[in-house]
Amino acid sequence: MAEKTPELPPIADDDSSLMGLTHVEPSPVDETPVEFKQDYFTPTTTTDSAAPPPPTTANPRPVTRVQRYSSYAFTVFASLHAANTAIIPLLTRSVPESNRYLLLTRPYYQSSLAEPLLVALPLVAHIASGIALRFYRRHQALKRYGAETQRDRKTIPWPALSSTSALGYALVPLAGFHVWTTRILPPYMHGDNSMISLSYISHGFASHPLVSFGGFVALVGVGTWHFVGGWAKWLALSPSQVSPTEPRRHLTSKTRWYAINGTSALLTLVWLAGALGIVGRGGKTGGWIGREFDELYNAMPVLRW
Repeated sequence: MAEKTPELPPIADDDSSLMGLTHVEPSPVDETPVEFKQDYFTPTTTTDSAAPPPPTTANPRPVTRVQRYSSYAFTVFASLHAANTAIIPLLTRSVPESNRYLLLTRPYYQSSLAEPLLVALPLVAHIASGIALRFYRRHQALKRYGAETQRDRKTIPWPALSSTSALGYALVPLAGFHVWTTRILPPYMHGDNSMISLSYISHGFASHPLVSFGGFVALVGVGTWHFVGGWAKWLALSPSQVSPTEPRRHLTSKTRWYAINGTSALLTLVWLAGALGIVGRGGKTGGWIGREFDELYNAMPVLRW
């Protein structure tokens, strides 16, 4: 007769058995992915098999500094120019009297040394750095979304333009036309621009009022809003720079928006009051100087329409 095999005792419900099996929490050593182990444990000071550093990307900080500091220099020129074309005419209430102050102060910022340093070089640097930053952000967006083919690049939109940047791009042709009519065309046609004064601007308002008034309002308005918006960004006072954790951040953002636009509107009105209200109503210049002014304005294609 076969010997009866003894039965094994049943496994109890308390997760233990006679064989010493005990339920334990899983160890993080084998379960943690390899990319997180370095952060989970205390890092070692030195290791022979250290992972290579992540690939570095171009740092736009130097370009941002160029854009910022170039605006400082151009702001100095814009302030002097606004004083000569708006503030002084408002105080004197006379174009001939304002011309005296213009001729006294103009050599300081239109000399062979000051004009390139305060106007030309900062303006070119500001525009070029702005374009470079835009292409940099586009490049970063393509890398972030892994766009490898031309077809992939077409599906990824360019970074959105801020209102300040859009005004800056709109200002380029307006300021370019103003520079051409006052600093480039007169020396080209008459040998120098010594006769270019507020009377030259008044003559243009009287001869071509529609283009002169419309162009000057656009130039001053776009320029002032761009300057104020740019300075708000440099001072970290723009609405988009309100911290998400700041209490009542929506109210703060709205307050900043009204402050920026209110300041821009006030400066634009003051500038236009002197430029249009005084200089724009100065009338034509007679004699041979007036005839030379006519020759200059007749050479501008935009005034032949």
